Amino acid sequence: MEEKKAHENVRAVERALEILLAFRPGDAELTVAQLLTRVDLSRPTLYRLLSTLEQSGFLSSAGEPQRFSLGSAIAQLAHVWMTSHSVAQIAQPMLQRLWEETGETVALFVPQGLYRVCVAEMESPQPLSFRRGVGYREKLMLGASGRSILAHMHIAAEELHRYASHTQQDVSPLIADLETIRKQGYATSHHELIEGAVAVAAPFFNGANQVAGALSIFGPSVRVTQERVELFTELLKRETAHLSRALGYQAATA
Repeated sequence: MEEKKAHENVRAVERALEILLAFRPGDAELTVAQLLTRVDLSRPTLYRLLSTLEQSGFLSSAGEPQRFSLGSAIAQLAHVWMTSHSVAQIAQPMLQRLWEETGETVALFVPQGLYRVCVAEMESPQPLSFRRGVGYREKLMLGASGRSILAHMHIAAEELHRYASHTQQDVSPLIADLETIRKQGYATSHHELIEGAVAVAAPFFNGANQVAGALSIFGPSVRVTQERVELFTELLKRETAHLSRALGYQAATA
């Protein structure tokens, strides 16, 4: 009986997390009807979990029909998470310089397992621009910032093959691409994750001489020409070198 109860408790937690993760960027509020299209729960179960989450401060509701939004407890966790990632604060001068010199959106990504997460972003002031937003999460195999990190993680080919089994990506050209990225010190992507967007990214390192993340610049292809890509790579290499030194990285000497 105790084992069954424990299993039920774990399942309840999993379902509650599914509800919270159903909120996507731009979702200020969601109705029960909208949530039912995103989670595999019965209406009574959904109402019961919504009530529990609201009592705990993870959700708040208003209106008729009832509309739910993320609550203050989420903001508290986000604050704790953000303050624990001090690299975002250390990187502010580097991000500011890149933003001022390029006029494009600049962002800071850190690895999280085989994903990367955006922990800081400064949006382009241009009318036509792209942004991801703090908290954006994507696989390391995808996009310039992801591959610039992945290239320096030295993951075995067998592990990459296992990881790619859940995607449509062919690992063979990826392995060659990662080797090129390691040698040139930066990565680029064109129209990969956002149609019409070009991204350039370079890795930075910490005091343990391990890759700690990537700085990225991205904008529309109508502005980010090959000439500007070359300029961005030089700017990124300069600023990632500054950031790496600030994090205690010491480049190997010959």
